Amino acid sequence: MNNSKPNRRDWLVLLFMIILVPLAGEPKMHPFSGDFANFRVSFGSPVFLLFLLWLSNFPRLFTGAVAGIAVMLFRTGLDVFSGEAFLSAFIVHIPNFFYYFIYALFFALPQLSRKSIYEQALGIAFWAIIAEVFASVGELAAMNAIAYQQSETFTLGMLVRLVLIAILRCFFILSFFFLFQLYNTEMRLTRKTKEKDRLTMLIAGLYEEVFELKCSLQNAEAVTHDCYNVYERLKANVHNEEDQTLAHEVLRIAGQCHDIKKNHQRIYAGLQELTQNRRVDDYLTPDKIVKLMIHTQKKYARSLGKEIFFTAKVPKGLPPLHSFMLLSILNNLAANAVEAIPCRGTITLTIIGGTGDGRLLITLENTGSFISPRRLEQVFTPGYTTKFDSNGKASSGVGLTYVKHQTESLGGTINLTSDGKDKVCCHIDLPCRKLHRPSASTKASQHKEIL
Repeated sequence: MNNSKPNRRDWLVLLFMIILVPLAGEPKMHPFSGDFANFRVSFGSPVFLLFLLWLSNFPRLFTGAVAGIAVMLFRTGLDVFSGEAFLSAFIVHIPNFFYYFIYALFFALPQLSRKSIYEQALGIAFWAIIAEVFASVGELAAMNAIAYQQSETFTLGMLVRLVLIAILRCFFILSFFFLFQLYNTEMRLTRKTKEKDRLTMLIAGLYEEVFELKCSLQNAEAVTHDCYNVYERLKANVHNEEDQTLAHEVLRIAGQCHDIKKNHQRIYAGLQELTQNRRVDDYLTPDKIVKLMIHTQKKYARSLGKEIFFTAKVPKGLPPLHSFMLLSILNNLAANAVEAIPCRGTITLTIIGGTGDGRLLITLENTGSFISPRRLEQVFTPGYTTKFDSNGKASSGVGLTYVKHQTESLGGTINLTSDGKDKVCCHIDLPCRKLHRPSASTKASQHKEIL
């Protein structure tokens, strides 16, 4: 049982129970005749069981007493509204209170309060049947005591009838309850999967940022070096105060460039930590990686108002590969194809190999765009682009440059072809050893190298 104090939500649920349980008890049937003709079977009991499992922050006896009083007063009010005297109607419905109180008493026992109800479905079902049988017997005994006379004998057949009714009602509400819990669990798993996919795409995008930052670092270092060379030349040819001031100004600019380089180095080190020192579960099978990439690129194509049909040919059963490294390459290729297609087209991704220490062959083909033969050699040049947005602004032109850099850094090759009319095809050949999950011996050797 949960020992935390009831919050506002719990009190609202309790109020809802006070209203719903008496109402659920009105569609009823009377399984007995004679002195026990007032005994009824309704939906009040299964609905009360649902609330009893739900309201874990309240004491069980308190919940049972509240439900019993609510049902007793509600049925008394109905009889009074029908013309009966209040006192006689109230006395007739006193056994209803004992039913719900005894029912809750069984769920307040120590052996049940130590465990979570979600971990013992069959145990709860069995206990609910026993509780309903004893609660029904207690209600019948209360009816007999209030009547002040000896009633008809409580037979074995009546007991069997009570047990069968208890089983039917108990499993009806427990099925509903645990199906509801299963639905909640699936919703939580769906949210977790979406969040994991979002983080995977985020980290995959960091690979491109690391590449651009590395290029920026090289530029900052080159600018710093050039500024210092200019300073040295100016210093060697100082003829007046103005020349000396100019030399110191160039030295100041060189110092600022040096500070920028140092800041970039710290950021670069942090990004490398994120992209290289990943956990073992950051390796996914190629079919899952491709599925995630296509899901993202479909949304990107829709956001651009383009009709693009995606297909993938990836054999199942391939070993897990480094998800972020492969995603960063595939996302850049697919995004480049999406941006190049003016209105509508197709994008087909094919992956072959990926087993053992062999090669991973990736082919991404798109229709709806083309590249002229004279420009095929230029597409990997940093900053080169043929794509412009609706405002005429050119794209960054680093996507394919990044893909080429990553492919070659992994020891692979990349080749781009086009028919010059309506098709572009990119072929990538990668060695698998840098994409596979490292073995224990490989990890140990890497650790020794770091030390």
